Amino acid sequence: MGIDPNVLATLDNPRTVIGVDLGGTAIKLGRFAEDGACLQSLTIPTPQPATPEAVVEVMVEAIASLNTATQPAMAIGIGTPGPADAEGRITRVAINLAGWKDVPLADWLEARLGCPTILANDANCAGLGEAWLGAGQKFRNLILLTLGTGVGGAIILDNQLFVGARGAAGELGLITLNPDGPPCNSGNQGSLEQYLSIQAIRRSTGKEPAELGAMAREGKPEAIAFWESYGRNLGAGLASLIYVLTPEVVVIGGGVSASAEFFFPAAWAEIERRVLPSSREDLQLLTAELGNQAGMVGAAKLAWQKLGASGHQR
Repeated sequence: MGIDPNVLATLDNPRTVIGVDLGGTAIKLGRFAEDGACLQSLTIPTPQPATPEAVVEVMVEAIASLNTATQPAMAIGIGTPGPADAEGRITRVAINLAGWKDVPLADWLEARLGCPTILANDANCAGLGEAWLGAGQKFRNLILLTLGTGVGGAIILDNQLFVGARGAAGELGLITLNPDGPPCNSGNQGSLEQYLSIQAIRRSTGKEPAELGAMAREGKPEAIAFWESYGRNLGAGLASLIYVLTPEVVVIGGGVSASAEFFFPAAWAEIERRVLPSSREDLQLLTAELGNQAGMVGAAKLAWQKLGASGHQR
């Protein structure tokens, strides 16, 4: 994204927040205005080993470089690769990061930077991002499902991220699709993730999703048949979620969504077959729009929501 001089010229000393997407290999940061304009962005490598102390040091330095003396950010939002507590203060565990368990990340950053800070799971941030500036921005109630190495999810209800009583709600990829299916790292068996993730695709076909997408574009019958089966599994899993949440839109992101044209028709047919019309009235099925920027954008939205909830004004 970077600095857009045209945007800066039209904004008179705007209120801003910083959104951070903390990943296992890279940390993406952006400074955002209230309308979602990204005024500045930065990507830095995640330190290895990615201990909490090492990550905080590079994050403090990067955030300081995005702040300006005349207009420091009013809040910081952070997406982490794992669950946070319901208050958005503690990283309970961070997948692929060394030594992360019940880390009070928000407290640490507030102490170092003097800026209100809030955390959420990275898939939840991606959902907030798509709801704010992406495929879900015309809707108040949506589900995001990310089809990647695993299957993540987010629930937005009445424009608010739903995380449940303990902060762990929205693990949509871990619902049961087949009680007798393959074991899942979560302890479940036959979870949606075991049928829709990149790892599941490799296990069942010996091929990469991109390869199967290319084959389908060439009209290869075996690839077309695979994607139709994949779409049926997706539709069956979504049927359960739609009955519970009756969203206005289901947004599908992650790397596998690049082949959505080949599995959306089967997924939609399965939804129509399984879900009563009253529970899917005007429902839309869309692909995500923000790509790998969604987590950073959603973290910024999280920060704006924190400011609104706490009544901070400038």
